[in-house]
Amino acid sequence: MSSINKQKSILFKFLSIFSVVRIYNILIIVLAQYLTSIFILSDKKPFDIIFDFNLFLLILCSSLSIASGYIINNFYDQKKDVINKPIKSKIDDVVKNSTKLYFYFFLNLVVIFFASIISLRAIIFFSVYIFFLWFYSHKLKRLLFLGNLFYSLLTITPFFAILLYYKNIDLIIAAYALFLFFILLLKDITKDLKNLVGDFTENYQTIPVVFGEDFSRIIISLITFINVILIINLFINFSDGYMNIYYGISLILLLIFTIKLYKSKKVSDYLELHNILRLIIGLGVFSIILLEI
Repeated sequence: MSSINKQKSILFKFLSIFSVVRIYNILIIVLAQYLTSIFILSDKKPFDIIFDFNLFLLILCSSLSIASGYIINNFYDQKKDVINKPIKSKIDDVVKNSTKLYFYFFLNLVVIFFASIISLRAIIFFSVYIFFLWFYSHKLKRLLFLGNLFYSLLTITPFFAILLYYKNIDLIIAAYALFLFFILLLKDITKDLKNLVGDFTENYQTIPVVFGEDFSRIIISLITFINVILIINLFINFSDGYMNIYYGISLILLLIFTIKLYKSKKVSDYLELHNILRLIIGLGVFSIILLEI
């Protein structure tokens, strides 16, 4: 093999790993954790927070845990991803499963090592988190509705690590966490509609597989209504800074989402719905800055 081909092979493997661990999602979570620390949880100056070594280790452990979770999820979802995400599946398969598993265990060991520098509680926290990320991928995500609930819980768990670090839990944090939980729940059930064919083929007991698309739309509509109520609550009780701008945009996007939901028939339609919810989450991360304007 020529040196150019070797370089291409290495590059493709790096791209494959980045695809598997969904580096873009992890970067958003890292940004959200730092912004939450700066604008909500801590009274320290931003400079002091950014260069807080223990906080850095905590966020690093969260990121590496999430990355390992994506790897093990990719391992168990390989067959259905060939159906639901054929292009991404080809990219992910550039790296062998054995290599992915070695990398998975390596990342988890690194997490425990860094957690040991923080505290014993950090070791316990991340050990439990890593276990449930594996258990979700191995078993829970195949179970009716339980898979959706655990997806939402496991996604917001890294923020609980920051809460425990600062020992700062009040009503505004609970209100934002509840809103994020239900947006993530809505996003995951919508994704199940998009992935219906692969989930049905591999016997995943999702709401669309068990009850069909029409019933799924009803469930999604109910959860959307819950999200609207939660946004109104945030608007009335927690309108700090210019957060009303984000609340208003979220309500408009949820209205568009609901209208499109009942017109959606194809995978591309459900992907568009899924992207609307991703936009709400992404805007939510950057809108944290509006709290101090």
